[in-house]
Amino acid sequence: MKRVGKFHKVSKEQFINDWMDTFPNDSRDHIVDIYDKIVLPKRATKGSAGYDFFSPLSFILKPGETIKIPTGIRVEIADGWVLKCYPRSGLGFKFRLQLNNTVGIIDSDYFYSDNEGHIFAKVTNDSNEDKSLELEEGTGFMQGIFVEYGITFDDNIDELEVRNGGLGSTTLNK
Repeated sequence: MKRVGKFHKVSKEQFINDWMDTFPNDSRDHIVDIYDKIVLPKRATKGSAGYDFFSPLSFILKPGETIKIPTGIRVEIADGWVLKCYPRSGLGFKFRLQLNNTVGIIDSDYFYSDNEGHIFAKVTNDSNEDKSLELEEGTGFMQGIFVEYGITFDDNIDELEVRNGGLGSTTLNK
């Protein structure tokens, strides 16, 4: 197996700022408690491709409801690799849990962005069977898989921009 990445927590201050942006009514002490309990993603078995991300909070999603989750996680990734994030298969199968951007793509240079490469997940219970999803804090809800990628022969790497923003910060203009 190639070793191509390493998970870290974002700084406490970054997490507090991002959490307050998402959940403005939470107290700083409660947010620090959440931060202290964050568990880095890990594989469940020797043969698992995906690294499970664990929810930092308990929540209930009724059909059609959405929640944005600041995970508190960032990841160093080797050049030529990307982390692709998906809902945990069982949650997708049982509740049609969906990532709102379908597949989360974490580029190797996202680690160095202004928001420390903080990985967020925006998920929706897309159930058409009237099933509510109840997820307890510390439960795996998303999985990340490292994937190698290639570039075209004519890419001039020296001419490409350097990332300095967070989510959605790389907009290619013609």
